Amino acid sequence: MVAEVEADRLALREVHRFANAPVTVAGTMHTDVLRLYDEVLEGLRLAAGVADIASVGIDSWGVDYGLLDADGALLGNPVHYRDARTIGAADRLTALIDPGELYAITGVPTTPINTLCQLIAASDTAQLVAAQTLLLLPDLLTYWLTGAIAAEVTNASTTQLLDVGTRRWASGVAKRVGLRPQMFPPIRQPGDIAGPLRPEVRARTGLAARTPVTTAASHDTASAVVAVPAEGTEFAYISCGTWSLVGVELDRPVLTETSRRASFTNEAGVDGTVRYLRNVMGLWLLQESMRCWAASGMRASLAELLDRAASSEPLRAIIDADDMTLLPAGDMPARIAAACARAGQLVPSEPGQTVRCILDSLALAHRRAVRQAQSLSGRTVDVVHMVGGGSRNALLCQLTADACGLPVLAGPAEATALGNALIQARAHGVAPADLAALRALVRRTQLVRRFEPSGGSAVMWQEAARRLDQD
Repeated sequence: MVAEVEADRLALREVHRFANAPVTVAGTMHTDVLRLYDEVLEGLRLAAGVADIASVGIDSWGVDYGLLDADGALLGNPVHYRDARTIGAADRLTALIDPGELYAITGVPTTPINTLCQLIAASDTAQLVAAQTLLLLPDLLTYWLTGAIAAEVTNASTTQLLDVGTRRWASGVAKRVGLRPQMFPPIRQPGDIAGPLRPEVRARTGLAARTPVTTAASHDTASAVVAVPAEGTEFAYISCGTWSLVGVELDRPVLTETSRRASFTNEAGVDGTVRYLRNVMGLWLLQESMRCWAASGMRASLAELLDRAASSEPLRAIIDADDMTLLPAGDMPARIAAACARAGQLVPSEPGQTVRCILDSLALAHRRAVRQAQSLSGRTVDVVHMVGGGSRNALLCQLTADACGLPVLAGPAEATALGNALIQARAHGVAPADLAALRALVRRTQLVRRFEPSGGSAVMWQEAARRLDQD
């Protein structure tokens, strides 16, 4: 994405889009990070051809990492967080550190996908023994672009290895699970200059020697929250894509046992804020279903499936969207059908009904997370902002408004790219310094649609939530 930022202008231009497809080798699912880096270089080359680039910033998903040896070389392709190696790792971690104690230190509940659980799963591997440095994926790409080694704080906070109070590495936690604290690099803040591009990167891309890599809020949700077009503080956000990250923005973490048991995480936001949120499985359920249908020869488009879902009976079949059996890749429609059957519900008989089940279930999960975020944090919410790709899904937006009983303001869809660009622009003096002013710029320049709760639907959603024991 190329972003243009001025006092009253915030515009994006897409110059290169590419797939991020994991690769399974010998039973292990990997992120193909070398190909991703090559695509990043191609994107920078194309960007240099359409604009005078003042800065480059990178964000990505959290928790996944690469390991470097003493020479700075990558020790194998990173293992994807959906890989099965983490089965049982959470139990091993619990045996080493009490979950409540760990939550009080890191503000992050234990889940198998966390970096800490991944490292426990890899504890007996030669790669981890040989590793000198651990870099999360955006930090790894920044290292390859600049040669600079550091860890950006918003992504580091997803690892379950960052102290939520000091926002420094929790060295004591690392030592107790057998990790070397020296593996974890210095912490970098959003807006810090990582460094200039390496000569070979400039030669490949055509970017000027003066072009810096500026540290963005490198966790994609952290960047997305920057671009939430909210006024005031009484809002919830849903950054909706492969995952739905549902929460509120706070000044301080919530570290109660009730919060931990509800699976709420306290991740670092920009300017010292806390992203108090819960991970919901998100549109992964739909994406993986569509992949399975396409593999079986079904040619229905997303638009067709959404039309069929809109005309399907509401709340006919619902599932717990946070069921961890839905996390791995595989036959998602079959798993959804099995979950419906186990609950004694009517099983979806065609793809449109499956899609309706997914969207109704996601709306219920959004309802639960928004209500819990308010209850656990004490923050009042009077509007829900849905950003990310899911904000384009009008049916999901309307169902979320109905389920939550609150207005949903949908958009911008490219909130992550906008937030990334705003942090870069602020660092270079061409965007406001204040977070509220950055959001005001988003409100003035981006399309946002409003969805009001449908009249008379509250009882229906309350009963559906009761069926899932969510109320």
